[in-house]
Amino acid sequence: MVNQEIGFSLWLDFVERDFLKDEFKKLIKNGVINGATSNPAIFASAITTSPAYKEQLESLDGKTPKEKYEALAIADIKSAAIALRECYESGNDGYISIEVDPFLSNDTQATIAEGKRLFEAIDEPNVMIKVPATPAGYEAMRALMSDGISVNATLIFSPKQARECLDAMKRGLDEYDMIGGCRVEGVISVFVSRFDRLLDDKLEKAGIEVAKTGLYNAAKIYNMIESNHTPAIKTLFASTGVKGDSLEPSYYIRELLAPHSVNTAPLATIQEYIKGVEASPKLPIEDSVIDAYFAKLEANGIDMDSVYDSLLSDGLVAFEKAFEDMLDKLK
Repeated sequence: MVNQEIGFSLWLDFVERDFLKDEFKKLIKNGVINGATSNPAIFASAITTSPAYKEQLESLDGKTPKEKYEALAIADIKSAAIALRECYESGNDGYISIEVDPFLSNDTQATIAEGKRLFEAIDEPNVMIKVPATPAGYEAMRALMSDGISVNATLIFSPKQARECLDAMKRGLDEYDMIGGCRVEGVISVFVSRFDRLLDDKLEKAGIEVAKTGLYNAAKIYNMIESNHTPAIKTLFASTGVKGDSLEPSYYIRELLAPHSVNTAPLATIQEYIKGVEASPKLPIEDSVIDAYFAKLEANGIDMDSVYDSLLSDGLVAFEKAFEDMLDKLK
């Protein structure tokens, strides 16, 4: 559940047209969620498996695959934004995110242009444009926020990436304030579970507790962001669904419950989370505890810089592949 008392937000990492018409609104009304996120993989699954898009797709005959995708995605994001408007207007988050074409991750100007075009086409104030945290993306984040467009910085694995995003967002906010701008916000999406899926087998063999690397890395970044005291920028914990049966389904929500933060999770994960007793905040964790954990990893031959690079590269490729597969099916 959303906990406004401490500023903890729960967003749904799922979009599908029929779901948005009913169940999505119930989750908002019941205070379970106060926002949502999407990505190319989510839309690929929804558009290619749900019959809810058939009628609109037929009306788009003759359009390019990307034009078809954007028409479908814009309609869904607008619908979600309208459903979340009451949350947004009351200051209780209320954002829905849409990502720019992942193939633009190394092109600053194209990312800016597409972000602005999507925001204008959706024409709802509570839309966040998702931008991958690459060198080209940092400047795009600044430019979009300086133009009054809220941003979800995505695919963040390392503290260095998070710092670059934070600095870019703060510059954008400052520039927007200088022209008398109103409400614009940012979230820095730190991916969590992928660390543990990559490293846990090796850690177990070394006698190191598993399912902790993603948590401690996220906690380190959370501490850095919070130390900057910028209310308009929050840490968002992403990739918080578990794989297999070794962990409680809501593990990454409960263990990362923190003031002034967001957790975005799949529907099944949220459903499991709300079945349990109300959790208490687990963050912040002392920096000394976090540093001791990573020193232990280093002593066991784990180079976190290499881990960060590998996960970012894999994430970018995965988003590109999902987008490409979806476009192929829309031909």
